[in-house]
Amino acid sequence: MFKSVEKMSLNYSPNFDREKRPVSKIKYIIIHYTGMKNEIQAIKRLTDHRSKVSCHYFIKKNGNIIKMVPDNYTSWHAGVSFWKHDKFLNNKSIGIEISNPGHQYNYLKFLPNQISSLIKLIKKLKKKYKIKKINILGHSDIAPMRKKDPGEKFPWKYLSENNIGLWHNLDETQIKKLRNKKFKQKKIFFDLLFKFGYMNSNKTSERNKIVKSFQRRFRPNLINGIIDEECYKILKNLSFR
Repeated sequence: MFKSVEKMSLNYSPNFDREKRPVSKIKYIIIHYTGMKNEIQAIKRLTDHRSKVSCHYFIKKNGNIIKMVPDNYTSWHAGVSFWKHDKFLNNKSIGIEISNPGHQYNYLKFLPNQISSLIKLIKKLKKKYKIKKINILGHSDIAPMRKKDPGEKFPWKYLSENNIGLWHNLDETQIKKLRNKKFKQKKIFFDLLFKFGYMNSNKTSERNKIVKSFQRRFRPNLINGIIDEECYKILKNLSFR
C-alpha cells in the first residue's frame, strides 16, 4: 500500500531548550499536522525564532523528512498538555509534524509516502527510546481543549497494525450497532477515560471536547461529543488490553 520513502535532511530550528535532556526522559511521541496553507509556510514558521514553535521531525508531502531539533533537546511542540499524570509534555516527548493544511485550510488525507516514512521513523524512535505503544499520541489527545490534530483522517488503525499506537480489537460491524445508543453511566466512562490517560474535567463544555478528542482518535466516523454505547465499548476494550 505504501511506498518506501525516508530521505532525511537537516533544517535546524532555533526554538528549543538549550539544556540537553537525559535520554531516559523521553517517553512520548506526539504526532501533529502543520495546519498551514502550504508546506513552505509551515517550514518557515517552525524555523523562525519569533514563532516559538518547533518539532524534532517534519514529514514533507513527498515523504522526505527534515530533522529540525536533535532528540536530546526539548523542542517546543506540545504546549499546555496532559497525559495520565504528566503535564507540559515537551521535555518528555519527541514531536513529529506532518505537512497537512488541517481543519482550517481544507483538511486532506495524509499521503501514502508520508505515512510510510512516519512508520519507519517511529519504529526507530520507539526501539531506541523504549517508548510504549500507549505513549504514541496525537496532539489532540494531550491538548483536547485546543487541538484537533492529527485529526480524524489520520490512519491510527493502520499504524496499530504496524505495532504503532493503540487501537481496539473489536469487530467494527458489531460495535457500529451500538452507535447512538445512549450510555447513562457517564461517571464510569469519564473515570475510565481519565485512567486511560485523557485529562479530567467537571465542566460540561470541556468534557464535550475531551470526548470529541477520544472519538476523533478511536471512532473517527462520528465526532459529536456524545457518549454512546459504542464509545464505552471501545474505551473499555482499550483500557483492558
